[in-house]
Amino acid sequence: MIQISDNAQAHFRKLIEREALPGLGVRLAAVHAGTPKADVRLEFAGPDELQGDEWAIDCEGFTLWLDAPSAPFLDGAMIDYESRATGGQLQIRAPKIKGEVPAESASMIERVRWLIESEINPQLASHRGHVSLQELTADGVVILRFGGGCHGCGMVDVTLKQGIERTLMEKVPGVTAVRDATDHDTGTAPYMPRAAD
Repeated sequence: MIQISDNAQAHFRKLIEREALPGLGVRLAAVHAGTPKADVRLEFAGPDELQGDEWAIDCEGFTLWLDAPSAPFLDGAMIDYESRATGGQLQIRAPKIKGEVPAESASMIERVRWLIESEINPQLASHRGHVSLQELTADGVVILRFGGGCHGCGMVDVTLKQGIERTLMEKVPGVTAVRDATDHDTGTAPYMPRAAD
């Protein structure tokens, strides 16, 4: 589960006491969990601000509320507070927050999604683009939809065939082809405009 050092608990307790609000606790959640953009959100929360499905972790003098959907990604997390001459530094280490590489036994769709989020989209982001999985057919055809700078981009065919398709076919056994379902004529901010016909 989650480890909270004595120093971190003392730090939170001091801040909560300063607020002097009954039932005030700390809520911890993973943002963009399972993706390269994953991060931790830590905020104060009163009883009226809770969703109702949080996990309660009793600490000395307050409760840490763990966002339920974030729990698998924050399992094994460590929260610490390091005092320094110039103040202090709260440190949160969450080794599973960006997700874990699917096991060999994982489904083809899990492995395709993992590669899209962990490898393909970070590369497309340099061109303000991204891609999402629309469908995986029974015969192994991955159907994608492009967005952002890739929507309407003149280089999308090259990106699809020489980048995405090659990556997915090499790394996910069973993928037979990759197709684009995007209507590129509707792209409003392509990274590289398409040539006029």
